[in-house]
Amino acid sequence: MARAGLDTHTLVLAAAELADAHGMEEVTLAALAAKLGVRSPSLYNHINGLPGLRTLLAVHGLERLYEVMSAATEGVSGEAAVHAMSQAYIGFARQHPGLYQTTLKAPEQGDTTLEAAGGKILSLILQVLSGFGLDEEGKLHAVRGLRSILHGFSTLEQQGGFGMPLDLSVSLTRLIRTYIAGIRCMGAEADSPE
Repeated sequence: MARAGLDTHTLVLAAAELADAHGMEEVTLAALAAKLGVRSPSLYNHINGLPGLRTLLAVHGLERLYEVMSAATEGVSGEAAVHAMSQAYIGFARQHPGLYQTTLKAPEQGDTTLEAAGGKILSLILQVLSGFGLDEEGKLHAVRGLRSILHGFSTLEQQGGFGMPLDLSVSLTRLIRTYIAGIRCMGAEADSPE
């Protein structure tokens, strides 16, 4: 029988706290049970083992990332939206380093919940990039480029890779400006006659 007050949402939130505090590798059923003050077998009433928990965490992470990116782009468009979305992404990775890690893996074929959560982020980024004159394939390449830039920046920052005494926000702003200049060139190439 499930413990009163213990539900899947509570488990996911507690697991996210563990991930952010100690890293994803420390999110185990034993650690989660200890955090919640229950025995590990009790967790199986709500989740499908550790793989099921990791999938739920990934969905939760993608939903939270979408929320912050969407809120950041509300009421802005074009370059301002790309900058705002990028700052929100980096901010999320800083505030939730463990949960952020769950958002990186592409969903397995047929994992519709994870695909839907990731699809919302993809749709948001495509919408933000819609004003840059890119064709459909160009937009997808641009999404990959932006994701690579933001993930690389986040990872280097989390791993202590930025040792020089320079303002990281200035570096990020300049990097995104360069990215925008690049996708503007891609859009111009798509518009030019052959």
